[in-house]
This record gives sequence, structure tokens and C-alpha cells, in this order.
Amino acid sequence: MADYLKHAGLADKGIVIGYDTRFASSDFAASSAEVLASNGLKVFLCDKATPTPVVSYGIVDLEAGGGIVITASHNPAQWNGFKYKSQDGASAPTEVIAEIEKNISKIRPDEIKSSPLRDGIKKGLVEYINPNPAYRKQISRLIGLESLKQASFKIAVDSMHGAGGGYFKMLLGQRGSEITEIKAEPNPAFPGMKQPEPIAVNLSELAETVRREKAGVGLATDGDADRLGVMDEHGNFLTQLQVYALLALYFLEVRGERGAIVKTITTTSMLNRLGQLYNVPVFEVPVGFKYVAPVMLRENALIGGEESGGYAFRGHVPERDGLLAGLYFLDFMARTGKTPSQLLDHLYSKVGPNHYDRHDYIFNETERDSMIKRLQGSSPTTLDGVKVARKETSDGFRYVLDDGGWLLIRFSGTEPLLRIYVESNSPKRVERLLELGANMAGARDRA
Repeated sequence: MADYLKHAGLADKGIVIGYDTRFASSDFAASSAEVLASNGLKVFLCDKATPTPVVSYGIVDLEAGGGIVITASHNPAQWNGFKYKSQDGASAPTEVIAEIEKNISKIRPDEIKSSPLRDGIKKGLVEYINPNPAYRKQISRLIGLESLKQASFKIAVDSMHGAGGGYFKMLLGQRGSEITEIKAEPNPAFPGMKQPEPIAVNLSELAETVRREKAGVGLATDGDADRLGVMDEHGNFLTQLQVYALLALYFLEVRGERGAIVKTITTTSMLNRLGQLYNVPVFEVPVGFKYVAPVMLRENALIGGEESGGYAFRGHVPERDGLLAGLYFLDFMARTGKTPSQLLDHLYSKVGPNHYDRHDYIFNETERDSMIKRLQGSSPTTLDGVKVARKETSDGFRYVLDDGGWLLIRFSGTEPLLRIYVESNSPKRVERLLELGANMAGARDRA
């Protein structure tokens, strides 16, 4: 990383380092700081576990050359990761990652410069920072935080033992809304869940809290708080596709803003219908924010997002921000006086009903090639009695149906999983298409 920053002419700007609540994340962050400082770079090291979007904005606020976040985000507890962020706070584009990977292959262990963290601090090369105040000012500029604080909501929050613990309370204060937070304390084991991902299977306790407390909404953030999950006032999970369409509707209808919408292939066709209704372009890209962010910057897009619950917004860093997404959702409720279920009904009155689900399958790596060959050779003319309009293979195998529904079969980019996604106008058809997709791929063992 130090070699890349020097070669790119960014070393003089310094680098921000943040980390989440996972096992040894703070130690990995400190080690990163030791190496960078030993290479002569100024390091701004977060003084505690910090959400990725807060770190990302810290890069922009400090005008740093980039950032590192030690996190595995929504992945299982035994994972950790090293994320590099570019100058604009976004996920580094593919070509930057490729340059860094070249450096990895060149370096020998005996060439690595490193000295104790205290030496870097003494020399002024390592500085502890708290990026929260700057982030809070940014959020206030984007959303009018003071007026939102006056809303009298009962909110249930599940921070999933991650870095987002306490942030909604910090941002909203205690004057208006009543916030009940669960799993706010850090715990690297993430007990009681498969992984700290804000999806229905992991949010049963949040659903119970919404019902018990008679909360108006439930909000959940993942391990590093860059993704958002939403429960309605009845404790029913809103899918990420529904939430994305609702956030787009909020900007287009309530705020009256216009601009491009950027979506990955795994997210909802409701966005295409909203684009037609409000005369804004919709751009579709492969899965991953490294594909979303460049298009957002190029088009000055209004909003960008993906199926995993990550959403980014114009005027902010072109990166997922689960905290800001949650606040925008609350503002939608406040400005319309509608509950989440009523907002969903309002959305459906414009774009029609929507149903979605995803099934994940475990597979043996020795089966990958045969599964790919099966899918390459599969070109059905109809699925569940509906004509297949086209087959797309830019990122997995997607079958777009004449009625607007779709089936996508793709391999996870981070885990040995085959993911099957379906969106349709009927819950029963969703289930049938999921089963058809599994049969087409030869998938057997559900994750």
C-alpha cells in the first residue's frame, strides 16, 4: 500500500485507517499504521472501532490520499478483511486494486519496514483521530438533522454487535424519538446470528423488539454499518429491493430531486419503472460498489445501491452508508406521516406489486466447472410459463422474463456459495423460479 501511494503521488496526503469490532481488528489496524508510518507516510488512525461510512467520509474531510478499513463487513465472524478506499472515500476501482496486488507479489518479508506504533506517534507520523464530529456535520447538511430530531418516533435498532452501536442515538439525540437498541455492545463472535448481515434470518430479535415496544420502525446495521435492514411497524422485514425502491421514491417524490439511479443486476426492476415515471435514467452495473461508485461519480447520480442493503447518495461519499440510509428512511416517514407498511403500499400503487427472495447453496469447488457448463448450455424459452425475453451473462446467468420478473444465478465473489435471486409479481412464482434455478444449476445443499 505504501509503495502504491508513493507511486501514485498520494503519499504526502496521508492515509486514514479505521477498523470494526471483529476479533483483532484494532491490532491489524495498528500494524497497518506501523508499516505506513515506517515508510514515511502520515497516518490518521481512528481512536476506536468506527463504521466504514464514517471512515470513508473522514478521508474526504481530511483530504487524505486514501484509507484502509479493517473489516469483513457482513461476512461470518471468523473472517476479517483489508479494504482500501480511494481519495473520494469510495471502494477502490479494479485498476487500483490490480496495482496493489502487483506490489504484494513483488515484496519479500525481509523488505517490509515496520517499527512500534509509539515511535510513529512520537515522530508525529501517527495521529489518533475521532472522525465522528465531521461526519455528524456532514449528515446535518444532507438531511436537516435538527428537524428530524423533532419527530416523535419509537425506533428499535439492532447494531448486530458491530461498529454502528450507539450511532443512531448519537445522531438523533434524546429529545424527540425514543430509541430502543439491542446488540449495541461489541462482540466479535456475533452470537445468535449466522453473520452480522441485516437480513430477515438474522433479525428475529429485532422483530420481537419492534412488536414488544410497539415501535414504528426497526433499523439494523451490519458489522461495519455500511448496510441497512428495515422492519415495518408490525415486525415484518422489508426486503433490500423494497427499501431501495422506497429510498429512490423518497428523493424523487418527497424531495423533488432528479438525477440518475445506479443499480446492480441483483436489485429491483421497480427502479426502472420509477425511472420511467419520473423521467430519470437508470444505469445497471455488475455486483459490487466498485462498479456502482464510478458511474455515480460520472453521472452525478442521485442514488446508487445493491441487493445486499448498501445505498449511496449524491452529495456524500460514493459509498454504502447504512446510517445515512436509515436516517433518510426516517425522514421519509416524518415528511409523509406514513408507516413503513403504508409507504410500501404507496410504492406499489405506482410500480405494481413486488416479491423477492434469494437462496444460497453450498457447493464443492470441484463442482464449479460442471455447474458453469450446465448454465452455459441452459437457454430455456419459458420459465414457469412466462416467456424468457433474454439471457444475460455479464455477471452470472440472468433470465429476464416478459412480465418484468427475472431469475439470476451467480457465484458469490467472496464465499463458496451459489446465489439464486428472483424477483416477480407473485410470492408463489418466486418460490417456483428459485426451485427452477437450483435445478438448472444442479445445486443441492442450501446454506
